[in-house]
Amino acid sequence: MAVKRLDLVHLSVAGNKFYKLKYNLEAAVSNHFDKILTFGGAYSNHIYATAEAAKVVNLKSIGIIRGERVEPLNPTLAHAESLGMDLHFVDRSTYKLKKEASLLEDAVKKFGSFYLIPEGGTNELAIRGTSEILKPEDNSYSHITTCIGTGGTFAGMINSLSRGQKILGFSSLKGNFIHAEIKELLESHQINSEGDHQIFDQFHFGGYGKYNQELIDFIWWFFESFGIVLDPIYTGKMMAGIWKLIDEDFFPIGSKILAIHSGGLQGNTGFTARTGIKLPSLSR
Repeated sequence: MAVKRLDLVHLSVAGNKFYKLKYNLEAAVSNHFDKILTFGGAYSNHIYATAEAAKVVNLKSIGIIRGERVEPLNPTLAHAESLGMDLHFVDRSTYKLKKEASLLEDAVKKFGSFYLIPEGGTNELAIRGTSEILKPEDNSYSHITTCIGTGGTFAGMINSLSRGQKILGFSSLKGNFIHAEIKELLESHQINSEGDHQIFDQFHFGGYGKYNQELIDFIWWFFESFGIVLDPIYTGKMMAGIWKLIDEDFFPIGSKILAIHSGGLQGNTGFTARTGIKLPSLSR
């Protein structure tokens, strides 16, 4: 087993978000937009990374945040705002309309013309970017593993699998609806893979943003064993799932596993501030 460290891919825009944002920012600049607008929750990796990326390419950024503004801002939102992101808070019922034309029309009236990046960053250009995560040197691995949130990283990597490879997606969301969502995502983007894929929806530890002591203990054990920091929202749950599958002899003898570390470590600071639970903060 090996770990592909996307958390080290860029000093500012780390993890899978680098690949999701890459071509979207290119499109925003080439089409002469001066600002981007996107959506996210209070601890969103996507909001954090978008604020970082916009600053790198000298674009203004607007974040539509689910929930009320609470002072002091949590570390994620405080950092985004310090980078110049204009944060606007909306109630949950309004936030659910984020894909509706009426909400976007109101946003244009309020903010002027902007380049839209959806919640989580998943769109056609994001999938084009995440299709570049796997390189030719990764063809020797029989199994690839990654976390699933909105599914853009999983879909892009399915698109670039080689024949005989299988990608395993570990959903951080509670419920089996993720199977239908991924199926729709693959169909809508006409992704036909040479490899195979499988989704696991049982390693969510209670649901998105949920955790228990078993997960916290595993994150510390993994760090003490391998010197790699995980987060309790995505990568910690995936790695715990991989270890469980290994214990259950899921992988055939001779398998070579490549686990994708998708980043998201900025959230650990906010997690500690919110829960009081200390997590590893710096990989050895």
